[in-house]
Amino acid sequence: MPSSSSTPAASETTDPLRVWFRIIRLHRRALNTIAAELKALGLSVPQFDLLSTLTEREGMSQQELAERLYVTKGNVSGLLDRMVEAGLVERRAIPGDRRSNALYLTPKGRDLAERGIATQRSYVHGTLGALPPQDLADLERIILAWRDLARNAEDETFAKLQG
Repeated sequence: MPSSSSTPAASETTDPLRVWFRIIRLHRRALNTIAAELKALGLSVPQFDLLSTLTEREGMSQQELAERLYVTKGNVSGLLDRMVEAGLVERRAIPGDRRSNALYLTPKGRDLAERGIATQRSYVHGTLGALPPQDLADLERIILAWRDLARNAEDETFAKLQG
């Protein structure tokens, strides 16, 4: 039988703020666990984010990488410099564009990214993947609906700021 701390009463779950805080706390717990496992591989979360993003598509510019990581180009610059120095990422000139470089993983960077991805996959399958399939489908449906509402709120906020 589930404990009362893991299964809230129906009245508790109807408060969006309470649900929000549960999600934030769950996110912190998951991130802390993943961060500890990545640290054992010699990676920080930002380093892993950079490497795993490059596994999805190599050859992007620093600006494109920053956009995919939801940070500024300046924020990714120092991290990228350290990753290049560590032999994990390399910059290659883009023909016809003297101001930008294309970013590629080195074999060492790809290996480390793949080990990090395997670590993350194992955690996700052991936690989220342990939910019953219908619960997982319901959760995905709810998250997608929430995402759409969040996008609309973001668009409205930016429209107000610009106009």
